[in-house]
Amino acid sequence: MAHIFLTHIPNMLENYYGQRPLAALRKLGEVKLNGTGKVLDPVALAQEAKDCEIVITDRQTAGPAAVFPQLPDCVAFLRVAIDIRNIDVAAASAEGILVTQATAGFIPSVSEMAIGYMIDWGRHITWATNEYRAGRDAEPRMGRQLKGATVGILGYGQIGEYLARLCVAFGMTVLVSDPFKNVDEPGVKQVEFAEALSQSDFVICLVVANEQTENLMNAAAFAQMKKTAYFLNLSRGNLVDEQALAAALDKKQIAGAAMDVGRAPDQKPSLFLARRADVLATPHTAGLTPEAAEHQAFDTVKQTEALLAGQVPPGAVNADKATRLARLKK
Repeated sequence: MAHIFLTHIPNMLENYYGQRPLAALRKLGEVKLNGTGKVLDPVALAQEAKDCEIVITDRQTAGPAAVFPQLPDCVAFLRVAIDIRNIDVAAASAEGILVTQATAGFIPSVSEMAIGYMIDWGRHITWATNEYRAGRDAEPRMGRQLKGATVGILGYGQIGEYLARLCVAFGMTVLVSDPFKNVDEPGVKQVEFAEALSQSDFVICLVVANEQTENLMNAAAFAQMKKTAYFLNLSRGNLVDEQALAAALDKKQIAGAAMDVGRAPDQKPSLFLARRADVLATPHTAGLTPEAAEHQAFDTVKQTEALLAGQVPPGAVNADKATRLARLKK
């Protein structure tokens, strides 16, 4: 029987894995849970995962180079997320350990959050609510409907495509900037980055985060936006120069911002931005719905099934280096 270790602390296990996939996983092998109540550092991870062939990790638990030599029994290191930037794949490969990632089960969830942000800012919902909660009689403010407004979507991946269709359905003018895609969708116009910034009432950042896109949204980018426009980030915090964003808000270069991500721990919005009245912020929860969480958790169940059947699982990123896979073959 295979030994499987889940790194999730209790709230992550409940919110980002769930009881149904956990029950399914227990049918495949002996499952050990993280009983420490803490996010595991490399030393603790190696100790807790001792004797386990399959390690399933949440996004808070890193896989640095130092941990893999300390996992002599580990065959596969599975991530319940797409983002594996905090896993040293080369180090895992050097030890013959397979690394996998999950697929995007949060596309509708994140897209709906973007729509919610736009409606909230367009109709001043949070502002009015806060006024009333403070005991003040909120003065009516002119709103902006989505129909007829222009949205600029930066990045046309799976979320960008899905969100663009929603925006078209709302009657918005939809501009998309992505130099790596050829956009051919009814109601969607592909434009250069600068035009998406300058023409949009809402600029939504969904760009892939990497070294090339670090601080993509900087002072020059914010200066190109309309003073009446809102900036939304639902991708990764390192796409944004946070000091430049704060300066743009201070100088009223843009009307406001909304963010589900940032440079704080666990990819949450940075507090100095999140606490501002001209910012809407949520704690990296755009993808936190039962459907989205279960999708990715069940990906790891399917991957475990494949491994135990002697197959390379979907989502494998270094199959050609995973020499330990033979240990699981029947």
